[in-house]
Amino acid sequence: MSTVTTPASRLGALARAEFTLLGRSKATLVAAVLVPLALPFSLRSVVADMDVEEAGLSVGLVLLPAAVGFALLFGVYGALAGIYTSRREELVLKRLRTGELRDVEILCGTALPIAATGLTQSLVLMAASAALLDVPAPHAPHLVALGLMLGLVLCAALAAVTAAVTRTVESAQVTTLPFVMISMVLSGVAVPLELLPDRVASVCELLPLSPVITLVRGGWAGTLSAYEALGAIGTAVAWTVLAVFAVQRWFRWEPRR
Repeated sequence: MSTVTTPASRLGALARAEFTLLGRSKATLVAAVLVPLALPFSLRSVVADMDVEEAGLSVGLVLLPAAVGFALLFGVYGALAGIYTSRREELVLKRLRTGELRDVEILCGTALPIAATGLTQSLVLMAASAALLDVPAPHAPHLVALGLMLGLVLCAALAAVTAAVTRTVESAQVTTLPFVMISMVLSGVAVPLELLPDRVASVCELLPLSPVITLVRGGWAGTLSAYEALGAIGTAVAWTVLAVFAVQRWFRWEPRR
């Protein structure tokens, strides 16, 4: 008598297997856990030298969203792009496709452990930033939560897109670099968009990670209007839809040899 499986049970089984593999990979753990924890607070002296008060911000309100940004960039996007590439090159993805798992279940099940790690990291970093940097409670926690969830989904989808053009696990460190650097500099992670010229900031607001940082920072500070919040949500959703389409169109299941 055959056992009937459900999408939830298949996702759970794959996620448990990925959690086990994640625990065995020291390099991935360092990139996904230690780097995002260390980077935000290393920027404190740099942020302290910025004129953030003139933009209505504080050091805490700059570093707190930055911590979330680093967790998403290094803990989710960078780590997951390497994992997708590794699983493809080791023929794991190809073997999984011969079973009951659907393509979307394979990609989501592989991403669940990293997404859970990124979510936990972000929550820990937000709590630590609020406590250590004297940041008050968020004015609009629903916007902060929404920004974080959109960031997790978007970075997971972009990781799959990046893996599609990545030949080896080693080269993933190179192929992920453009998005990481652009996001750190121009999406408000390391430098708040409020400090940039208006014309430059208006363009940077359209970058993939910018709406996530805008929702987290604006939701925490209570400075976002309904129009601005809807605009940020729309931009994040649009990028997510584009990323999902790109994955459906170009993701490779066979090794790139």
